[in-house]
Amino acid sequence: MAERNLIGGTWAGGSGGETFTSFVPATGETLDTFPRSTAADVDRAVAAAKDAFGDWRLVPAPERGAILFRFAELLRAHKPELTDLMTREMGKVKAEAGGDVQEAIDMSLFMAGEGRRLHGQTTPSELRDKFNMSIRQPIGVVGAITPWNFPIAIPSWKLAPALVCGNTVVLKAAEDTPKLAERFVELLAEAGLPDGVVNLVQGFGEEAGDALVRHPDVRVISFTGSRETGVAVAKAAAETLTHVHLELGGKNAILVCDDADLDLAVDGIVWSAFGTTGQRCTAASRVIVDRAVYGELQKRLVARVEALRLGPGWEDGVDVGPLINAAAVEKVDGYTRIGIDEGAKLLTGGERVSGEGGCFYRPTVFADVEASMRIAQEEIFGPTTALIPVDGFDEAVAAANGVRFGLSSSIFTRDVNRAFRAMRDLEAGITYVNAGTTGAEVHLPFGGTKDTGNGHREAGSAALDVFTEWKSIYVDYSGRLQRAQIDNVDS
Repeated sequence: MAERNLIGGTWAGGSGGETFTSFVPATGETLDTFPRSTAADVDRAVAAAKDAFGDWRLVPAPERGAILFRFAELLRAHKPELTDLMTREMGKVKAEAGGDVQEAIDMSLFMAGEGRRLHGQTTPSELRDKFNMSIRQPIGVVGAITPWNFPIAIPSWKLAPALVCGNTVVLKAAEDTPKLAERFVELLAEAGLPDGVVNLVQGFGEEAGDALVRHPDVRVISFTGSRETGVAVAKAAAETLTHVHLELGGKNAILVCDDADLDLAVDGIVWSAFGTTGQRCTAASRVIVDRAVYGELQKRLVARVEALRLGPGWEDGVDVGPLINAAAVEKVDGYTRIGIDEGAKLLTGGERVSGEGGCFYRPTVFADVEASMRIAQEEIFGPTTALIPVDGFDEAVAAANGVRFGLSSSIFTRDVNRAFRAMRDLEAGITYVNAGTTGAEVHLPFGGTKDTGNGHREAGSAALDVFTEWKSIYVDYSGRLQRAQIDNVDS
């Protein structure tokens, strides 16, 4: 039995006896075996987290931050090992895998510092001899459900703020990257986290994930994944009035204006559309281009895309790694067929790459795409981008905003007035000027508008709002009963 669940500080197998296997997407080889956890395993993990909460919430926040600081140093020390593991289990190329680990280092350091802040407020009272303040308090057990595309970074986005605020956690990581999740919690324990403060249950969403969302002792669910699953999470958690934080899909656009630096724009498009093999919620799956530069941009972009090298992430010189699994290949190829059927022009790519068990797909660029086409509306989550020609800035903004998602956006222009109008008018939680749609930094809020989520943010100090509740405190030192909001009218 694979003992890959961490519950109350002890490694254990799943109660149901079933297992699943982690594969290397570049080759199809087996990496390791893990327990397929059941609702009973989730019950045990939540009970351990609930039991640990009583003591953990009383640990001074600076001390909690010090553990996160040690965790960051352990991540730094193990960065080469984690980078190598990520190139194998998730498929990222070396530089991107190292960046994923670095983001977790940065987030842990940032949240470690929040242990000495966790600011509340003090305000004047409307009465004499009275003091007013508000403070943040931890909520309780947090259920964190994380995806496979950032298997070290995204757990840090959720766990670091949750922990520094004084919550305990049950982590249900993606079934495609269970070994990375295992190493993540191992290093947290090594950093000095008390038993039961973080617990790990391996397994699938329909079993372990669903049980976690519905558990009455889980007070916060933080989920990153598809819109459809996010809606199901929100509905399931509503029964217990659990706080729900959702980070969902994106259909992000790069606007290329007629005055853009085209070489810079192409750099941004290639990185944003094909970095992580397009498997990012911030990937640029739409490029909205002024007709004045449309033909030239196509020519330069296709030349760059066709020069990209595909291969296993651990090999030097590889630009694009595999998709995560065979189902992802099927989905991406299905959207290629949809684009062709809709009448879009396939400029390059659009085909599987044969290999010994690998999940590779050639980077794909469509041209002459209408903003209403499915390939311009639906999240593909693969190495595909769609070029949409427009006449002028206003049409470009309308096209960019004409989707259900609103995560990231970008504009390439030399006109400062256009840049500021884009910052104001693009319906997205993130806007880049003269850069691609990816590359968020940990000290600013991360998240989106519309169907990208439910209004919360990860990263920055805004993340603390997900994992704390406000408490208002009034201290009356007048020595007599004072009644606020009472009209004292002389009779």
